[in-house]
Amino acid sequence: MAGETSSRKPSSKSKGPLDTEILTVHVEREGQQVSAKWGLNPRLKEELTPEEWKEVTDIMGKVTDIVGKRFSEMLAQDPTEAGGTA
Repeated sequence: MAGETSSRKPSSKSKGPLDTEILTVHVEREGQQVSAKWGLNPRLKEELTPEEWKEVTDIMGKVTDIVGKRFSEMLAQDPTEAGGTA
């Protein structure tokens, strides 16, 4: 996941915005098991200092813990309604 990126470049005729995926959080379940992963655009990761990378890693670890825990709670309440998108 840390290496995944996607981008969409506008056509030569288009003056639209350039979309780049910088950060992703992915939560999945297998039965009652829930896992949460995050990924950062590799180009951005290369530009971070070691201190910045540690800070991002610590923060995103907390984010995935919170999101994964919340998703698990939702599954426990109503496993048929736990699907969906953000």
